[in-house]
Amino acid sequence: MKSRISILKTNITDNKLLLEADVPIDGLNPSGQILVDSDKYSFIYIMEDPEDYTYIVLPEPIWTSIKTAYDQKLPVWMIKNDQEIELINFHDELEFVISNIKGNSNYGHEMVTKVESIF
Repeated sequence: MKSRISILKTNITDNKLLLEADVPIDGLNPSGQILVDSDKYSFIYIMEDPEDYTYIVLPEPIWTSIKTAYDQKLPVWMIKNDQEIELINFHDELEFVISNIKGNSNYGHEMVTKVESIF
């Protein structure tokens, strides 16, 4: 099973969006890809590690911060203590998945409604 890190707290500072992880993030490398978990109303940013992949879960409660960063084209970073990793290709991938979700019933009515209301 893939590791999952849920991001429950965000902060916009120094012209970047900080996604605060609750576990150490050393050894993770950004893949530049975002998936959708329509069952849990989340976006999933994929990180690579030496053994497997780690899913960075971006749940609906933090979407307004993501939308602000998207609108302002702020870089997105995941942080834990003194560790920081920039999530490369974040805005391009987010734009791609959002454009696929809008009006697409394959993601489920509730997911489509939630995405359309924020993005």
